[in-house]
Formats: sequence, structure tokens, C-alpha cells
Amino acid sequence: MGVASLVAVLAIGDGIERFAREQIAGTTDLQTIVVGPQLFDRVDGTAVPRTSYPVFSLADAQSLSSRVAGVATVAPSIQGGTRIAVPGDSAPHLARLWATTPAIQERLQAKLAAGRFLDTADVDQSAPVAVVSAALARLALPGRTSDQVIGDSLQLEHHWFRVVGVLAPKGDADALAAFVPFTAAATALAPSIMPQAPHLLVHANRVEDVDLVRTRAEAWLAGRVPHWKTQAKVEYSRGLRLQQAQQGLLIFKIAMGSFAAISLLVGGIGIMNVLLASVLERTREIGIRKAIGARQRDVLLQFLSESVAISIIGALIGAALGLLGAFGAAALMRRVSGAVLYAGFTWSTLLIAAAITITVGLAFGTYPALRAARLSPIDAIRHE
Repeated sequence: MGVASLVAVLAIGDGIERFAREQIAGTTDLQTIVVGPQLFDRVDGTAVPRTSYPVFSLADAQSLSSRVAGVATVAPSIQGGTRIAVPGDSAPHLARLWATTPAIQERLQAKLAAGRFLDTADVDQSAPVAVVSAALARLALPGRTSDQVIGDSLQLEHHWFRVVGVLAPKGDADALAAFVPFTAAATALAPSIMPQAPHLLVHANRVEDVDLVRTRAEAWLAGRVPHWKTQAKVEYSRGLRLQQAQQGLLIFKIAMGSFAAISLLVGGIGIMNVLLASVLERTREIGIRKAIGARQRDVLLQFLSESVAISIIGALIGAALGLLGAFGAAALMRRVSGAVLYAGFTWSTLLIAAAITITVGLAFGTYPALRAARLSPIDAIRHE
């Protein structure tokens, strides 16, 4: 029962933590660090556009990516507007445009209804392809399903782009948006009086990695742009919101660990009680064994082996029961809350449970084994 509780707690905890991290990554900017140029000067409280500023390229993105490898992904991006020709409308519609690379998909947690996202070949070849939102697909290519839109063309800034993917709709929050390769920005962006400079979006893999990623990004920027603090900037969510997210995840881990420890304690006490009862019932057997030559360590090893055997058999049964309970509890949570929450099944969870189970078996089996090994043969044989 202790192992069943442990596995269930770990599986449910893994699922809840994964869900929480996906929500933080997909609905907030807490894990995003923006490296970009300083585009304005403040003159008497007025923002004046600069005429000279650093321009970041794909090579810069790859260089920074190597600096933060393992803890973050880097996506170069130019954001702006684009005019879309709509059948039946004389005036074009304005949509938001992202000129970027495939790495942006992880940052935006973009899910597809049909087709694919941008790939490396699109960027390398400056391919005239686009991934569009569901709202844009309905407006510019009406009367067709998402699957039917794939392969069709639409006009962005008087240039034709082939649709390779349609994003999953976001309900009321769905907006007119399109994604094109970073190298095709010049043909898709609408003219603007405001500077449209490339930025590097650095997405930390975990909330806990944000501070490390920021430090590495600043170190890279210092080598890339002399006097970077006046020429460029590193923007990130700082202060209370980031601290709250980090603190919340830490408290959750401590709480899950506490629940698991309680489960193990209960299971360990159960093992100890079983072995104590076994020692009491087999006292005469122990005495006979010692009388015919069994040494103290032989008796100790016998009961420790039994303890581990009981623990392993209990671990196998408990793991099955725990996983069954965890998936059932997750299904109930999905039905009640509507959240896309699943129990987290990993081999590491089972390996941890198995290792801890053997440790608990040895720890809680030591006292009964020592008690059995220290029995006097004469007293043990006389025991009824």
C-alpha cells in the first residue's frame, strides 16, 4: 500500500507539474527573454527613433543558441503587420505577421489544426510559405476546411505565399496572424514608420532557468555589441510574477515529496510489523537453526532477505495499483475541471519507487532481523 500511494502521488504530481509548466510557458512570458536593439532615444520625454542600431541575424541566433544550449531555445523574429487580400473586399485586411524560425513554435506553444509549421528548409531557401491562424484562413480562404486550405495561396503585401499550416483555433482569442520564414520578412511585412528590427526571443526550458539564461544572454551580448547597455537591451519578466511562479513550483515539489515520504513511512511500518510477527511466530525455528550451527549473521541475512523480498513483491503489486489509481484520478480531474491533465508515467518514477522500496525494506527490516539474530538458542527452542 505504501508503494501504491508513492507511485500514485508521483504520477499525479508529475502530471500536475507538467500541466502547470505548459500553462506558464504557453500563456505567460515568464520564460521568455528578449534580446534586441535600442530603437529609441528619450528626448524631453519623447521617444525619438534611432537611425543606427545593431541588426541581429540568423548567425547571431545560432551563436546565442550555442551559449544557452540545454536550457533554452532561440528564435530570431521580426514582428509587424501585413496586408492581406480578401476575395470580395476591395480594401486589404491587416494581420499580425511573425517572420521567424521553427523555434518560435515552442515559445508560443502553437498547436496545428492541419499541415505543418515552418521548417529549417523554409528559412534556408527563403521559401514563400506561411502558417496562418484559423481566423485568417476563414477570412482569406473562405468556405474550406483547414485541411483543404493546405497548399492554397494567399497574398501578403502583393506577394503570393503558399499555406503549409493552419493553427488550431483559440475561440474568442483567435486573431488574424501569419508566420513566414525569417528570411522572407522583406516581402511580407507592411511598410511602417516605426523601426522593424529583428529581435532574438530566448525561451528558457523551465521557470527556474530564467536567471541563468538571462546571465548567459547578457554575457553573449557583451561580446557581440560593444557598450551594449546603450545600444541593445535584454528584456524579461522580473520581480514578483517570476518569483511567485518559481516559489509555487518549489512548494509543489516539497508538498509532493512530503506526501511520498508519509506513504513510505506507512509502508515501512507495515513491513516492520509483518517481520516482527514473523520473528515471534518462528522463534522456535530460529532457536533450532542456531542450535545446529547457524551463525548470528545467517539469521540476520535470512530476515533481511525476507524483508527485501516482501518489499519487491509489494512494490510490483503496489506500482500496478498506484498507476491504475493515478490514471483514474487524472481522468476524474479532466472530467470535473475540463483541464487537459494526464498522469505522468515515466520509467524514472518506477525506478525511484523500486530503489526506495528496497531501501525501506532494508531499513525497516533491520530491527526485526537483529532481534531474531540475537535470540538465545535455548530460550528460543523453549518458546511456545
